[in-house]
Amino acid sequence: MNISERFTSYLEGDSLVEYLIVGAIAVVLAIILHFILFRILKLIDRKSDRELWDAILEKGYKSSLFFLIVVFLSFAKGIFVDVEGSANESIADILKIAYIASIAWVLLSAINVFRVVMLSHYSMDEEDNLHARKVITQFRLLGNIVKFLIIVISIGLALLTFDSIRQFGVSLLASAGIAGIILGFAAQKLIATVLAGLQLAITQPIRLDDVLIVEGEWGRVEEITLTYVVIAIWDKRRLIVPSTYFIENPFQNWTRVSADLLGTVYLYTDYRFPVDALREELKRVVEGNSLWDEKVAIIQVTDSKERTMELRVLVSAEDSPTAWDLRVMVREKLIAFIQENYPEMLPLTRVDLKGENGMNKKADGVLANKDSEKL
Repeated sequence: MNISERFTSYLEGDSLVEYLIVGAIAVVLAIILHFILFRILKLIDRKSDRELWDAILEKGYKSSLFFLIVVFLSFAKGIFVDVEGSANESIADILKIAYIASIAWVLLSAINVFRVVMLSHYSMDEEDNLHARKVITQFRLLGNIVKFLIIVISIGLALLTFDSIRQFGVSLLASAGIAGIILGFAAQKLIATVLAGLQLAITQPIRLDDVLIVEGEWGRVEEITLTYVVIAIWDKRRLIVPSTYFIENPFQNWTRVSADLLGTVYLYTDYRFPVDALREELKRVVEGNSLWDEKVAIIQVTDSKERTMELRVLVSAEDSPTAWDLRVMVREKLIAFIQENYPEMLPLTRVDLKGENGMNKKADGVLANKDSEKL
């Protein structure tokens, strides 16, 4: 007998009406009890001033109310224990599903409460927020994984309460082996993504607010979920990257160990340029500047090319946005210094020509008129 036939037969008697009346009374009693309990919690919260009670009042209100209603409806059903037939079975099935859903909801709320309480001790607004980002990333990712497992298990238990669905599932798996293989291949990518999210939570190659270079884009980690990562690009775009990307591909993490960063500026000058003069200018530029963290400010000759020498300027800042602004400012000031004081030391093109007397004639940047005519 299916569910519709059960309730049709159930409506023929007075049991359904009686149960609805008793059930309504049970719901009212559950609401009253829930109201009293949360009023007590509010009084405790005012006196203790702890994050725990605030989190319970905010995250656990609806789930606890639903759980109490299901419990009271189960007590109401106890009055009809002696009722035989399909009516009792239908109510029992509905209450079983409601029990599973209410317990799952309470567990999800408990996870939210635990996460709020634990994360209340950490803030990412501080300058040196490395430890806070590490803890917050772990709690959010692991919390999402546990929530996912609770939901999947709850749905599975709810489906197992119906004999017809359970038998249909068994016969389907037994007779549709090809469909099962296709489903397995389809779920393989999902499982790999979920496992990658779990690995990100444990090993933490990236954390919230980390500065990354991914696919040639510079941005900050804005959100980490079980299956994907959201990166806020500097120009306010959002780059959505699957979790598996950070396990299978190389990428740059500028804040893996600490938030401070070295900014690099490359300049190209003539070989005759006095590097020490530029070093003195760099010190003058960065000293007293709020962008510089007073750790690193050096100039090194890192390469000698065919026509120029390469100067690398290293300056340090407390975080990547500040390092970017500092690099821009240092580059502008040093170029202006060279233009104003050593304009002839900018990169030049040298030409070496032989005159009529066989002696070499050199010209920097432009050719002599006499040699130009011969060309």
